[in-house]
Amino acid sequence: MQARELRVVVLGAGMAGILAGIRLQQAGYGNIAIYEKADRVGGTWRENTYPGLTCDVPSHHYTYSFERNPDWTRHLPPGPEVLAYFERTAEKFGLDQLIRFGEEATSAEFVDGRWELEFSTGRRDSADVVIAATGVLHHPRYPDIEGAGEFSGKLFHSARWDHSVPLEGKRIGVIGNGSTGVQIVSALAGKAGHLVHFQRTAQWIMPVENGEFTREERAAFHDPEVLAAAMNVEEYNAAVERYTEAIIDMDSPGAREMGAYCLANLEQGVTDPELREQLRPDHAPLCKRLVFSPDYYQAIQHPNAQLVTQGIARIEPGGIRTDDGELHELDVIVYATGFRPDRFMRPMRITGPDGVDLESFWAERPKAYLAVSMPGFPNLFMLNGPNGPVGNFSLIDIAEHQWVYIEQLLARLRDGHCEQLAPTREAMDAFETERVAAAKQTVWFRGGCVSWYLDDQGVPSSWPWNYSRFVKEMSQPDWAAFGVDAPGP
Repeated sequence: MQARELRVVVLGAGMAGILAGIRLQQAGYGNIAIYEKADRVGGTWRENTYPGLTCDVPSHHYTYSFERNPDWTRHLPPGPEVLAYFERTAEKFGLDQLIRFGEEATSAEFVDGRWELEFSTGRRDSADVVIAATGVLHHPRYPDIEGAGEFSGKLFHSARWDHSVPLEGKRIGVIGNGSTGVQIVSALAGKAGHLVHFQRTAQWIMPVENGEFTREERAAFHDPEVLAAAMNVEEYNAAVERYTEAIIDMDSPGAREMGAYCLANLEQGVTDPELREQLRPDHAPLCKRLVFSPDYYQAIQHPNAQLVTQGIARIEPGGIRTDDGELHELDVIVYATGFRPDRFMRPMRITGPDGVDLESFWAERPKAYLAVSMPGFPNLFMLNGPNGPVGNFSLIDIAEHQWVYIEQLLARLRDGHCEQLAPTREAMDAFETERVAAAKQTVWFRGGCVSWYLDDQGVPSSWPWNYSRFVKEMSQPDWAAFGVDAPGP
């Protein structure tokens, strides 16, 4: 066995790519490149700039464990502050020397033991290891609505917000009522001249406080002990465990508790009985990703706000006509219709050594062994890949646990124990069989709703077990699943 220097290429400079770059440097890897398709870091927090943008994870838990931020201004971090945090962290750890902006990977082929990569600019690179940190929600989903091109006003997706468009006093229509739509409506209810929220399916709204940290509190948080006490990591992790238990067991105490909070929020927060019934979901809480909001019910009851539950027939030059024949006259239309969660690295073409390409491997559905790696694609590892935990908790925490796992794989490659690492097809098949069976027992499958968590065949695509199982799985690889012996003592 002979140690070797690995050339590691990271794809993406969002949250996960920044994490990978920092951890690689800290582990002594000196031959690193990070490629980013945009012109700066930040991922989803760079792409999304809509009014009201807020992370629904408590501020102090939405940071890297090694780079806490004592200066958050609110209990839930505003989008611009999150972006600034990632920009500041990338600069502090010197990633600007590693990142090549404006370089979108278009293909990767494993040839003679290395990944040969091509980029949109014509650049080529070769790597021993590729870390895919491309994110999940970065391909906007546009609804297929007749007449969209005929609208005489301004129309754009929430992730492509046009800040040149004035909003004050305008007639604004928001299509979509997930977290993004709810945040936009809450931000614009008192600003627009008339605000119409087009709702397809009512959502459960979890009440949450989002107060400001005082100047004194923020000053105190610069003391690591004070910040640690305020974070109460054990309590937060217990809450995540309770949340994930609620997903896999609809009758668990956590599921009943969260459902009760959502129901009380609806019953007590909406005074008009007719509006309350329009806002009442027809599915179990947690079936869709919970929407956390301190003020949506107040916003939709604002005098200049209107909830529309009729289906959209078409878009006309003057606005949106619904199925009942009414024309809702508008100046601005916003698609808050989310993203395509099945894309991940796609449309990038990825081909393994046996000629199998990613599109073929994912023909049925996106899948990966423990959400990290795939058989037939050696030395390609993913952060927040298919089937990983997704929910109302910090994906930074999830990515850090995944990195613990990936770093151990990298160590085997660097130390010369093996030249290639990928799970066996048997391990992949066994994991996928167990995962699909477990997914069909979750509230996502049994709760009576359709959500972006479901793949084209109606199977939930996310991690179907509790948080503690994920942490345990990520603590150490099962080397037999990779067809290699466990490392010696």
